[in-house]
Amino acid sequence: MQLNGEHLLSLVITLILFLLPSLLAARKIGGAEDYSLGNRASGAPIVSGAIVGTIIGGSATLGTAQMAFCVGLSAWWFTLGSGIGLLILALFYAYPLRQTGLSTIPQFLVAHYGKFAGPITSLASSAGIFFSIIASMLSCFGLISAILGVSSLAAAFATVGLVCLYVFGGGIRGAAWSGLCKTGLLYLTLVIAGTTALASLGGISGLQTAFSSGPWLSLLGQGGGVALSNAGSLIIGIISTQTYAQAIFAARDPHTAMVGSITAATLTIPIGLPSVLVGLFMRANHPDILPLHALPLYLSNYLPAWLGGIALAALLLSAIGSIAGLALGIGSMLSGDILRELCGLQNNRFQLWANRGSILFVCLFAAHFVLHHLDSLGLDWNFLSMALRGTGIFIPLTLAILCPGKLRPAIAVCSMLAGLLASLVWLLLYPGYGNPLLPGLAGSLVVVLTGVLLTPASIID
Repeated sequence: MQLNGEHLLSLVITLILFLLPSLLAARKIGGAEDYSLGNRASGAPIVSGAIVGTIIGGSATLGTAQMAFCVGLSAWWFTLGSGIGLLILALFYAYPLRQTGLSTIPQFLVAHYGKFAGPITSLASSAGIFFSIIASMLSCFGLISAILGVSSLAAAFATVGLVCLYVFGGGIRGAAWSGLCKTGLLYLTLVIAGTTALASLGGISGLQTAFSSGPWLSLLGQGGGVALSNAGSLIIGIISTQTYAQAIFAARDPHTAMVGSITAATLTIPIGLPSVLVGLFMRANHPDILPLHALPLYLSNYLPAWLGGIALAALLLSAIGSIAGLALGIGSMLSGDILRELCGLQNNRFQLWANRGSILFVCLFAAHFVLHHLDSLGLDWNFLSMALRGTGIFIPLTLAILCPGKLRPAIAVCSMLAGLLASLVWLLLYPGYGNPLLPGLAGSLVVVLTGVLLTPASIID
């Protein structure tokens, strides 16, 4: 990637301007709850900003263009499935979750199923979210390496440093405002990029001519089973993820939580299409490039230099914001559900720094992991992540929302363990046969149905 002074100037100025909200928010942090939940006073913009700032990250942009370069239109499933998941979260889960006044999904499940549900949920959810951080870090490493021409190790240090600037100080409030700003910037630049890419291909008819053979222009291009499995993983994973629930818990009231989630869904669904168009354009015109470089190379070579620099900064902010939001979710569970509840550490100031320390630890560990898996596809890690974080949590969580009190705590805990165990066994025995969503859900569901059928109605009531 050849960048001139105009590219770099507009890139640096954009980064500084869009990191300022998070840095300024750090001055207003009063404690652990303010850091992770904004004192539960967030309006719909903050709720939607916290969600889109995380979900519209490296996988929704760089990863989508990378997969479109390889498989075509079916790469759109990431933002399409994510948006559907957020819409379901808004309509059926946001109101009852916010109404509880709790802080995390593990706390919600503990309230319904007892103390053993908490650590299982925290560890399973954290492990699943970790793989999403991996996906965004892959995109971020590739982008920084391409922009600056540095090694992956140097890109790793730069990524961790930028994440700390993004979320370490300002918490959810800073991340939310930065998320809204960078989403607007992404829409502006990616719509221009997607439109010019489609025009260069000759419009819809030219696109159909260039990709007349094979399943390039089908949402089911990788097969119906793969598409449904990936979409299901995204929907179930989003519903079961602390990061998105945390934005709901931060809302000032249940109605605000619902409106913010619907807004986030509306913003998420279409954002993948411009990246798909750019990926297809680069496949048609530059088939020998690295797939991960499809979007940044287009932005630097086919847009005016000043706009290309802004677009590259928006991509970098999207990847950084996603890592930051996901790490914030893990940090909240580790500090709130494990250190506070299990270890009895109640000091508010200590919890604040424990949350920040957890974020830093997670980022460093993820960076180390990514350095040993640089050739992998980011979206593959994301689909796996969504499946793992949902298989043990989704069914007990849904029953607690829709049918509270109808599932005995012992059965719920066993179903969580069964779902996780089935997912891990599937991965070990059949590593080349897609993600473990269906086996994991089946394991959890079998335990739930067996427990319900064998439990006398008098005990349930």
